[in-house]
Amino acid sequence: MKASHQASAGDLLELVRSGRATTRGALQQATGLSRATVGQRLDRLFRAGWLREGAGGPVDSPLGGRPSITLEFDDEHAVVLAADLDTRHGRAALLTLTGEILAERTGVLVVDEGPEAVLDELGRWFAGLLEVAGQRADAVCGIGLAVPGPVDSDTGRVVQPPIMPGWDGYDIRGRLGRAFAEHAGPRTAPGAGRAAVPVLVDNDANLMAYGEQRTGYPDCSAFALVKVSTGIGAGMVVGGSIYRGVDGGAGDIGHIRVGADALCRCGSYGCLAAVASGGAVARRLAEAGVPAASGSDVRDLLAAGHPEAMALAREAGRQVGDVLATVVTLLNPGVLMIAGDLAGTPFLTGVRELLYQRALPRSTAHLDVVTSRLGERAGLVGAGALVVEHLYAPERAEERLAALGV
Repeated sequence: MKASHQASAGDLLELVRSGRATTRGALQQATGLSRATVGQRLDRLFRAGWLREGAGGPVDSPLGGRPSITLEFDDEHAVVLAADLDTRHGRAALLTLTGEILAERTGVLVVDEGPEAVLDELGRWFAGLLEVAGQRADAVCGIGLAVPGPVDSDTGRVVQPPIMPGWDGYDIRGRLGRAFAEHAGPRTAPGAGRAAVPVLVDNDANLMAYGEQRTGYPDCSAFALVKVSTGIGAGMVVGGSIYRGVDGGAGDIGHIRVGADALCRCGSYGCLAAVASGGAVARRLAEAGVPAASGSDVRDLLAAGHPEAMALAREAGRQVGDVLATVVTLLNPGVLMIAGDLAGTPFLTGVRELLYQRALPRSTAHLDVVTSRLGERAGLVGAGALVVEHLYAPERAEERLAALGV
């Protein structure tokens, strides 16, 4: 915590949201601020509608007295929109500030059709979700978007995405914000203007990892998720934050060369994704006369217990497990989660076979290899959490409080 003369209303909100200090007395102790100063800063948060009083807490004094009133983050003062794009499908949701899904929609959204058409359709979906949930456009505090490509988090633009033709360098934030305004109406409340809704964009595997780690493994300081669908990507949460690398390229393990001669969609030969992704398994099945065109088709075949699909998924798992032995040795995670279309028993079995065979015993001694808990909603939950953590972080919260005039 900052020195007492610097601890802001945003800092107090962070203490309450994290559960580290949830009474006025605990906030005074944590910050060193006077009772009057804590009261003034809490008043700003109450006027913004960000805090509420909860039930009385336990009485700390042995002499008795009135119980302390607890403070809670008010998750009903705004909502968040989130979307998760795959190569051929999309999923969108309206969420509370604590990640509860209020309304959801899935459907065909083909990234090959380009950002203009896809983002316009997402704006239409968002408007529909607000209508279903009975929410106004001005209740939306932010939008989060997961995309299947590397993202520069500073600009929100994808950088040379192998499976998103036409999206390289495109202003996703601006276009999605405009699409939302066009279809959902301007974000205005009676008598008060509102700024454009902020839009945050990140890689899908990153946001899946963030959503899964925060909801299921909050105490895991090094968490890795590998998504195996049409392509292959990894997301890492280290010390509670997404690890992105210097320009968003961290985790792009699908383009590690594994020595095969298969042509990848990125234009290179021998990439892991070209031989072990859902798309690669689908191609091999199609060559054998089994109807399959994508990772989602493979997922359906695996669910039906198709023997050839299961054999190929296990083989793909072994190829991915070979690469993950290096990832685990480098990152030393506590949890390695397998997610995506191929994340079933055959693939997981193959991963474990090679991973435990190739990695040093010390690297796997405290490692849990698991499958997704949130399933297809992981990216949505992660995108929503990213927006909330950004908007209510101490410095950003101070800026927003000043903009609200409180």
